[in-house]
Amino acid sequence: MEDFGLAAFSVFQMQCPSFLHHQQLMADRLGRSNAQTLFGMREIPCDNQIRSMLDDAPTDHFDQVFSFILKDVDKNGGLDAMRCLDGRVLIPLDGSQHFRSKKLQCPHCSTRKHSDGKVDYFHTFLGAFVVAPGRRTALPLPPEFIRPQDGAEKQDCERNAVHRWLERHGPSYAWLNPVYLGDDLHSKQPTCEDVLNVGGSFIFVCKPTDHKTLYEYVNGGEASGHFSVTKGSGKNRRTYEYRWMDSVPLRDGKDALLVNWFEMKIRNANGKVTNTHSFVTNLAIHRSNIEELVDCGRTRWKIENESFNVLKKNGYNLEHNFGHGKNNLSSILVVLNLIAFLIHGACELIEPVWQEARQKAGARTRFFEKLRSYTTILLFPSWYSLIRAITTGRHPPQPP
Repeated sequence: MEDFGLAAFSVFQMQCPSFLHHQQLMADRLGRSNAQTLFGMREIPCDNQIRSMLDDAPTDHFDQVFSFILKDVDKNGGLDAMRCLDGRVLIPLDGSQHFRSKKLQCPHCSTRKHSDGKVDYFHTFLGAFVVAPGRRTALPLPPEFIRPQDGAEKQDCERNAVHRWLERHGPSYAWLNPVYLGDDLHSKQPTCEDVLNVGGSFIFVCKPTDHKTLYEYVNGGEASGHFSVTKGSGKNRRTYEYRWMDSVPLRDGKDALLVNWFEMKIRNANGKVTNTHSFVTNLAIHRSNIEELVDCGRTRWKIENESFNVLKKNGYNLEHNFGHGKNNLSSILVVLNLIAFLIHGACELIEPVWQEARQKAGARTRFFEKLRSYTTILLFPSWYSLIRAITTGRHPPQPP
């Protein structure tokens, strides 16, 4: 069973759909291949064997792998530069689709019926990533799949997935001192309470249209603090106006959770408001941290820009149908893809040899092109020898 998991993972790690085919040709020629030396496979299974064997694997089977890698990154100082707000770690939560078809389906598919009667079958998952303002690296945590739940009459949704993710993983990642980020969908009392119950903090988008009670207090009361900062000159001049209010009710009712609300408005050189960003949090707000709080709240966009977009467009092919299966295959392949993404991000943070090779290769795409081309024709005894070859151009001796 180990070979099947490693075989599927190797495709994502190398960002090469034909990796196993090339390694089988090398094994036929040399008696060994990089599948053996780099990934520890005993035999190279075929695609149909991999799909068949992984289809019944539970989707949470690899959860501990994420935790192990992240703790190793932290142990080696990789998270130091990603901490903010007095040592906290930001974790945005958001959903993303990874499969859609009008024909293929399984019992775990969600469905969407169109006005013409046609039905879409699709899979989505809730992603959670460690991110930081001003940094491109994003480190994925275990996903939670949005799928029909046993005994539920309605289809599953992102809000329910957030509840399950926090219940299953929140206690395990409390050591990060996490601040969960999310859009207006999550700034409701049940989700905020879920976060607090697992030892986390939150910064969630808060829109006036969805929080009428809260904004009645905000608009009718006196702000706890406000100030503005002007930057730039001429046409590029921008004025940033900050305002916040402590202990406002998140909703109507005596059991309403009290939260701290804050806002930033951006005015252009003509004084026109071009952007407004507003949030709620359980963290204390004061003059010295309001700008950082806004930066952190806006960092939730990194789950799209540095995470989902990279996974879908930059070699990981998240939305490509590597195999749908009849049970869990599609979801298991997403998990293995995320683990590869995590390992790559971890290497960016703590592995000097990897960092040197990445810099030497230039663009990220060229680095992985070298990985693919080198391992297609050359046998490497270790990952170190492979990465050093990219840096120095010196290849290890090849078997006769």
